[in-house]
Amino acid sequence: MSVLALLAAALWTVPAGAVALDVDRALCHAVSAADRPDAALASLRFTCTGAPSGYHRASLWLQTDPARFALPRGDVALMVHHSRFDRLAVAFVYADGTIRWQEVRRGDYGAHWRAGGQIVFDAPGRRVPLTAVTMRFDGLASHGLLRMRLIPQAEAGVQAAGMAAAVGAALTLLLVSTIYSLSLAVAVRRQYLAWQAGWSATMLVWGGLWSQAHLGVLPGLAGTVTAQICTFLACFAVAVATIGAVQAVDRRLLPLRLRLAALGLGAAVGIVGLPLALMQTESLVRWADGLGLVIVADLLVVAAYLGWAWRRGSVEARDFLAAWCLPMVVLGFIQFVDVEDRFWGGGSKLLVLLAATWQALWLAASATRRLAQLRVERDRARAAEAQAQQLARRDPLTGLPNRRGFIESVTPLLDRAATGQLPAALLLVDLDRFKSINDVHGHDAGDTVLCTIARRIERWEGPMCAVARLGGEEFGLLVVGMEGIVLARFAESVRRGIAACDHGEILAGRAVTASIGVAEVRPACDFQRLYRLADEALYDAKRGGRDRVVVQRHRDIPGGPAGNADREVAMLR
Repeated sequence: MSVLALLAAALWTVPAGAVALDVDRALCHAVSAADRPDAALASLRFTCTGAPSGYHRASLWLQTDPARFALPRGDVALMVHHSRFDRLAVAFVYADGTIRWQEVRRGDYGAHWRAGGQIVFDAPGRRVPLTAVTMRFDGLASHGLLRMRLIPQAEAGVQAAGMAAAVGAALTLLLVSTIYSLSLAVAVRRQYLAWQAGWSATMLVWGGLWSQAHLGVLPGLAGTVTAQICTFLACFAVAVATIGAVQAVDRRLLPLRLRLAALGLGAAVGIVGLPLALMQTESLVRWADGLGLVIVADLLVVAAYLGWAWRRGSVEARDFLAAWCLPMVVLGFIQFVDVEDRFWGGGSKLLVLLAATWQALWLAASATRRLAQLRVERDRARAAEAQAQQLARRDPLTGLPNRRGFIESVTPLLDRAATGQLPAALLLVDLDRFKSINDVHGHDAGDTVLCTIARRIERWEGPMCAVARLGGEEFGLLVVGMEGIVLARFAESVRRGIAACDHGEILAGRAVTASIGVAEVRPACDFQRLYRLADEALYDAKRGGRDRVVVQRHRDIPGGPAGNADREVAMLR
């Protein structure tokens, strides 16, 4: 906002020596037949009162004396805002009677066009004073559309460069906003973002045509055709912007009548744009003024619609209202204040282009911020879901995986072991006489014992070993790639490690032992079979006196019947 305010203040200032030429006050006029040659200038009778008329199928001549203004002698440029005419010829008349003609016509502006929708005619440098500047318009739609200025040539060059920079920056930002909004619309499938992208694209095309940037590539579009397309695009942009703002709000929040009123006004502006673009009569200015009032009404209805939706909690309405505030102020301002001779000759068109750029950038930034918030909420939801799933696979007391998490983690290990013909073993660890601990010392003491032993068992967890609390006082360890005496020693080290746990004063020095049943298979089998075999070994360990390891080794016999196996039982103390 600060940058735009500074830019507007700088452009609002009228350059020293610049003079606006008003048809009704600063110019004399005459009308002649369209087929009369330019040399007929000397025989024309100019009148300096009243408004010109009857020139639509003829030629309108406008004349001024530079001596009336404080302008450098001879070092003068005439800047004319492009409008709807077939031909414009400019005569610079000097005190010695010399007349130098320059002209542009529809489809051919030559080297006279400048960025910002302006046509520049530089007075030839001569030592003789310039006594008159005369303009001849053939096929002019309305003199009310004409905007002309006399300005020093040096200042004209500075203004043209500044206008080109301002317009170029605005069009670049609109292009970026169009691409970005369209990509967002495709990515998140939001309809109002597509309308926003369409509006930005419309304003981009309108700005390119109004500023005449296209004449470097399509010089044949110079003149009336460009002006007509710009008129239609301006109306179409209002309609698209209105639809986009209405579509951004949930239709259930507001009354249907208000929604239809906003859409109806927007559609009316867009529909009227077509005949207004084709109109070539003097009433064009009156129609344009009437359309301006309809646009103001449309803006007020849309503002009320968005404001009401904002009060009802619509975040999109808040963002759109903030984006619309500057364009609404600008469009309302130019309806009641004449700024056509300001802003380096860009007038209301440059103001609208800058406001549209602001609106496009604000909407793009708001959509980005909103989507970022949604992404953060989505990530939080996913993290919460992942945490919930993790908790569902963990024992809340010890932090070890529970039976569900254990099965999910060992299944891939068993599959890889089976594929690689590797041995696998399941160790079922059951604490001896654990019920007596709860009965004598209380359940809190029992929980502490379980946590202490769980921390000891967790030390053996690794890439080839998974651990878990399977329920109650039962723990499990699954190892891959270990067999025979190595496996037996590992199981014995687990038993001794558990027995060596220090439980402090909780159990008054009582040791806690464990019985371990080991099922060793080669090759690896599914978990359910492995668990059944380990459970049988654990039962044997309990029946054998507790605090011991029982290993059951099962190996498939090659070439034997299905399910035939060699079984070996070893008991370790």
